[in-house]
Amino acid sequence: MVIKTILDTDLYKFTTSYAYIKLFPYAMGTFSFKDRDETEYTLGFLEALKNEIQNLSLVVLQENELEYMCKHCRFLPRVYWEWLSSFRFDPQKIEVYLDEEKHLHIEVTDFLYKVTLYEVPLLAIVSEIKNQFMNRIPDDADWMVRLAEKVKLSNENKMLFSEFGTRRRFSFDVQDKVVAYLKKNARYCTGTSNCYLAMKYSMLPMGTHPHEWFMFHGAQFGYKHANYMALENWVNVYDGDLGTALSDTYTSDSFLSNFSRKQAKLFDGVRCDSGNEYEFIDRLIARYKELGIDPATKTIIFSNALDFEKALHIFNYCSGKIRCSFGIGTNLTNDTGYRPSNIVMKLSRCKMNVNQEWRECVKLSDDMGKHMGSMTEVEACLHELRIS
Repeated sequence: MVIKTILDTDLYKFTTSYAYIKLFPYAMGTFSFKDRDETEYTLGFLEALKNEIQNLSLVVLQENELEYMCKHCRFLPRVYWEWLSSFRFDPQKIEVYLDEEKHLHIEVTDFLYKVTLYEVPLLAIVSEIKNQFMNRIPDDADWMVRLAEKVKLSNENKMLFSEFGTRRRFSFDVQDKVVAYLKKNARYCTGTSNCYLAMKYSMLPMGTHPHEWFMFHGAQFGYKHANYMALENWVNVYDGDLGTALSDTYTSDSFLSNFSRKQAKLFDGVRCDSGNEYEFIDRLIARYKELGIDPATKTIIFSNALDFEKALHIFNYCSGKIRCSFGIGTNLTNDTGYRPSNIVMKLSRCKMNVNQEWRECVKLSDDMGKHMGSMTEVEACLHELRIS
C-alpha cells in the first residue's frame, strides 16, 4: 500500500475540511486531476492505480494518531478527529480512466468536507506508481548528497524552511528518509506539512489553507469578493490561528487591493505561490506601509517551485525589509535524478447544497499559462476583476 495512514497527507487538508464542516456542511464539490505534462500512461499503470485506490478504503485513523493530533493541533477540536476516525475513503466515488491518447483522468465528487481529503493521497499515489513503472529506484547516496548540501546552505545562512513535498514525492520511502535527515541535521527546518511524518519525527505539522478555499468562495459569492470573504470566514473558524493568507488565487494584484487593514494586522503574513517573487515582495511591503503596518513584523512564505539556491536569493532580498520562510516540496522529496510529475488536483465545480446547480470553479495565477478552468469562465473571471 502506498497510503497506509490517513495522516499521510498535508495538514491543510484537515484544517480546510473542518472549515467546511463549520460553515458549509451541505456544500458539495468535485476535484479533477490534471497532468500538465500530458504524460502517456500505460494500462499496467492504470491497473496498479486502481488497486491502490481500492486500498484507500482500508485507511483509518488509529487511536494513537487521534491522540497525537488532538495534542498537537489545538486549533482543531477533538470532535473533528473523532469524526475523522469514522471516515473511510470510498473508491466508488473516484472515477479514473485513460482516454484515447492515454492521458489520465481522475474525478472525485462528494460533500466538500470529505472530498477535500482525497486530493493529496491520490496525487501521492499517482506520483509513486508512475515512478515505479517509469524509473528505477534511485541511489540514496546520490540524492542524499544533494540533500546535505541544501541543509548546509540553510544552516549557514540561518534560512527558515519547511518540507512541503507529499503530493509529488518520488515515494513515501524517499520522503520518510528526507524528513528523518531534516530532523537530525537541519537547524532551521520549522516542520513538515505531512502529519504522519510530523508525528513520527516529533516535528511541527505545518499548513494553513489552499486555493480551493478561495475558489469555492469565488464560485459562490463572486470573484470581486472572494479573497475578502474567504479570509473573513477563515478568521470566523480559527479566530487568528493558522494566520498565513494565500495571495494568488485570483492574482496577487486583486488580493492586495482587497487586503483590508484589519486582515493585514490580524494575519501573520502572506503566502506567495506564483509570479515574480521580488515584485511581490515590493508590492506587499508597499501595501503594509500604506495600511500603517510595519512590514518587519510580518512574514512571507514562498512556495512556488523552489530550490534552495533560489530561496537563498529571495531570503537575501527580504533581509532587513520583511521576514520570510520557505515551503519547499518537490526539490526535497523528488530530487532523485528523474523529472518529477507536474500534476495537480483542483476544485473544478461546487454547489452550496444538493438542490443548487453546479457552479464552475476557476483559479487564476501570477504565472502565465497556469489559469485553471474553462476558457469561458476564466474570461468571465478576468472581466469581473477587470484584468486584461
